[in-house]
Amino acid sequence: MARTDESIKKDVADYLYWDDRVDSSDISITVDDGEVKLDGTVTDYTSSKNAVLDAWDAEGVTKVENNLEVEIPTEVTVPTDSEIESNIKNMLEWNSSIDASEIDVDVSTGVVTLDGVVDAYWKKLRAEDVASRATGVLNVTNELAVVPTEDVLDKAIAEDVVSALETKFTVNADDVDVKVEDGVVTLSGTLPSWTSYRAAMDAAENTLGVTDVVDQLVIE
Repeated sequence: MARTDESIKKDVADYLYWDDRVDSSDISITVDDGEVKLDGTVTDYTSSKNAVLDAWDAEGVTKVENNLEVEIPTEVTVPTDSEIESNIKNMLEWNSSIDASEIDVDVSTGVVTLDGVVDAYWKKLRAEDVASRATGVLNVTNELAVVPTEDVLDKAIAEDVVSALETKFTVNADDVDVKVEDGVVTLSGTLPSWTSYRAAMDAAENTLGVTDVVDQLVIE
């Protein structure tokens, strides 16, 4: 039996309330046919990302629309753009899995833009995650290009993604259609939960040779 929107909304509100990383006092939740919309403000960018994950934890959620804006409390000393930029560069350099020398960081009124080159798609995501954790960040625009250090045939990439899917017990590989063109992986199909969706995305994002992932998956 499908869950009601009201019961889903209650669960989302509870998860947000219980999550100490998120101040949910200024978050508004609406649910329509399993699709959750988050509006309002949070105190930092990571709270916005965590609020989305909390919403997905509620059973019956099929989509989450994040309209949250970051409003840093007045009592918090906000770093200047140049300080945020310097902090992010240092954080990237401290991360041993990323070659920070190929990444350019620009900050304008708290909005971070990442430009440059990484050699794997997961490193593009990792760099964005690192940048999002810096104090004073309001948003992150990730324009990093993925240029693999070795050529991998599309057929081999597709086979590796399918093999990775088959190792994950939270997703049925037969539910996911995988297509690869010039290193760009397109995933399509219908999945039963956020957990299976994340497993499918992880399989593609962490495969050697992938330059981008096009998400056409549907959760029902």
